[in-house]
Amino acid sequence: MLVSYKWLQEYVDVTGVSAEELAEKITKSGIEVEGVETLNEGLSGVVVGHVLECEKHPNAEKLNKTLVDLGQEEPVQIICGAPNVAKGQKVAVATVGAVLPGNFKIKKAKLRGEESNGMICSLQELGIEAKLVAKEFSEGIFVFPEDTEVGQDALAALGRADQVLELGLTPNRADCLSMLGVAYEVGAILNKEVKWPEPKSETAAEKAEDYIKVTVEAKEDNPLYVAKVIKNVKVGPSPLWMQTRLMASGIRPHNNVVDITNYILLEYGQPLHAFDYDRLGSKEILVRRAKQGEEIVTLDEAKRKLTEDHLVITNGNEPVALAGVMGGANSEVSSDTTTVLLESAYFTGPAIRKASKDHGLRSEASARYEKGVDPERARAAAERAVELLARYAGGEVLEGSVEADHLTAEPAVVSVTLDKINSVIGSELSMPEVQNIFSRLKFGASVDNDTITVTVPTRRGDITIEEDLIEEVARLYGYDNVPKTLPVGASTPGHLSEYQQKRRIVRRFLEGAGLYQAITYSLTSKEKASQYALEKREPVELAMPMSEDRSLLRLSIIPQLLEVLKYNLARQNDSLAVYETGAVFLKNNAGDLPEEREHLAGAITGLWENHQWQGQKTQVDFYVIKGILEGLFAKLGLEGNVQFSASQREGMHPGRTAELTLDGKVIGFVGQVHPTVEKAMDLKETYVFEISLKSLLEAPSETLQYQSIPRYPSITRDIALVVDREKAAGELEAIITEAGGKLLKEVHVFDLYEGERMEQGKKSIAFSLKYFDPERTLTDEDITKAHDKVLNAVKEKAGAVLRG
Repeated sequence: MLVSYKWLQEYVDVTGVSAEELAEKITKSGIEVEGVETLNEGLSGVVVGHVLECEKHPNAEKLNKTLVDLGQEEPVQIICGAPNVAKGQKVAVATVGAVLPGNFKIKKAKLRGEESNGMICSLQELGIEAKLVAKEFSEGIFVFPEDTEVGQDALAALGRADQVLELGLTPNRADCLSMLGVAYEVGAILNKEVKWPEPKSETAAEKAEDYIKVTVEAKEDNPLYVAKVIKNVKVGPSPLWMQTRLMASGIRPHNNVVDITNYILLEYGQPLHAFDYDRLGSKEILVRRAKQGEEIVTLDEAKRKLTEDHLVITNGNEPVALAGVMGGANSEVSSDTTTVLLESAYFTGPAIRKASKDHGLRSEASARYEKGVDPERARAAAERAVELLARYAGGEVLEGSVEADHLTAEPAVVSVTLDKINSVIGSELSMPEVQNIFSRLKFGASVDNDTITVTVPTRRGDITIEEDLIEEVARLYGYDNVPKTLPVGASTPGHLSEYQQKRRIVRRFLEGAGLYQAITYSLTSKEKASQYALEKREPVELAMPMSEDRSLLRLSIIPQLLEVLKYNLARQNDSLAVYETGAVFLKNNAGDLPEEREHLAGAITGLWENHQWQGQKTQVDFYVIKGILEGLFAKLGLEGNVQFSASQREGMHPGRTAELTLDGKVIGFVGQVHPTVEKAMDLKETYVFEISLKSLLEAPSETLQYQSIPRYPSITRDIALVVDREKAAGELEAIITEAGGKLLKEVHVFDLYEGERMEQGKKSIAFSLKYFDPERTLTDEDITKAHDKVLNAVKEKAGAVLRG
């Protein structure tokens, strides 16, 4: 909301308070003033001139030579290129020595051989935005009314000797979307009275009810509709003071009728609409919901298709306005309008918001209706408007108003105790002090012992509960006056949950292992949405996607990580290891929100080790990425709990992929990306993993126990077992570990042989077994007994034969 400081002075006395000081007081009371703009800042030397003569420049077709009276002894010659300059005009002239926006200084000059002593200015050259300049002056100079005094300060005549406060209003403070609303706020801050306009207009003998009938079908959407009729209107420019106030408030002037409705909008916060009565097509106004598929051409010349959700003003048959948003072109006020039908109505917010959103129309009127207008101002605003129409458009106001009134607007009545106010604010206010604050706000208040009951005016629809009253007291008492105290009571120190602690361990471990964290989009394309998914479900589609490539929620993180590798490889970063912890989204039943699960995924390609000094290079393979995961599981206390088993998955290499299971439940997979996928994406040999992070982190883990260094020697035995080629080493390791008992402390695979002298379909796997007892030295008999159990177990359970 832009608030003219000089205009505000008409409603509340701000004598002795500068615009900057007022801005600070308003901000401290709870409404942020985002800035104070001085409209004529940096400008000087601009006066009103009278064009005495105007002729074509002798040496330039597009220039004019003018003789201008500046209110001095002698008129001056000025060369002007504006197409609309003419003899007899009153214009804004920047004299020699004047300064215009951008520190542009005016000097004497010669243009095509003719002397020019100043510049005749357009409004844009005086610092007014082009979008705020009336159409008739948008391509040329501005022309003052004929009665403007020559030689006076042109900036003052244009209302530029003013300051504008920009209020950053929150949605609940719709009451300050008007000059009177701001006046109430300033009056409360400064403890000053608010002066309301007192409209008085003579009425004709004819009655408005003889010209128009008003019917409202959609009573819930439009509880009050007021119509007034003004005859013999002469459409033309509005008075200069009104135009300048509109421009200072960010509204472009049009003509006296439209400008008056906009002026009332700013003054009262009540939107109005003026219809050309003769173009209305009937003597009836019917307010109803639109019919499905019905159409209207609005003032912006756009044809709009309506639905039953939209509220329209009709002439009984066809729509003539989209209620509360924009009028129709078929009833627009034009230069030949003589009779005006003025609408002042109270529309409820939801209906207006729906139409504004559906049609992408955001107007000053719709913004106010959406946030809520004061229902008690509809009639007062109409009376003020017809007074101005009679005065500045020569209109003849017909007697009375035609109304459809179904409005029941009662002021809110809210009670609060003094103890509650003081306990919340931390103050020691007395009841008279609290009463004084509500009096300054122009709220009615009555006291019963310790309780104050407040009657809230309808203009403050944001106040409905006792906490709202406490806030009003606090902000006008002054937040600076609230005592500074430390919180009293029990407090809980902040800490990470167990899940958050474990997630942090995961990230730190992976980064310590050499992986970089990546953050990718949760949105993906139809092609990639279901790739590599741990659980196959239909992907969740967005209702309004930004693009086809970002139209669905992902089921796996791996496709995005592969894109990260592709991007880096294309830029000669040929060795890369990345990981991401992020959400995937699983679709539920129709109407239910998708289930969001946190996953951990990683991708590695290129060289894992590159020791240039030793000339040693290690390429990434399956065992590198498997080793990283085993180290992570050990760090989380899950060593031995997570099992790797060979599997086949779509998009993965059929012989280099393993499934991860925890307590019999599949929690993820690890392996090489299928070579066809690598080729399609221009990737080298690439390994990936994806794990359900929740399943991993919520699994019970073994408590970390520290052990002393063994005092007694250990004994190592190596065995080579011949087994079927399909037999997994992990299965053999599990059998050995179980059979070895408490004396077997470590089992490692150190050799695999599948060559000559090996029976067809067989392979040899060699294990190193370490035995020791922390309490004593083991004897050969102890070792032999435990070792024989191991050999018997692998023979019985896996068909393994000790290799000779």
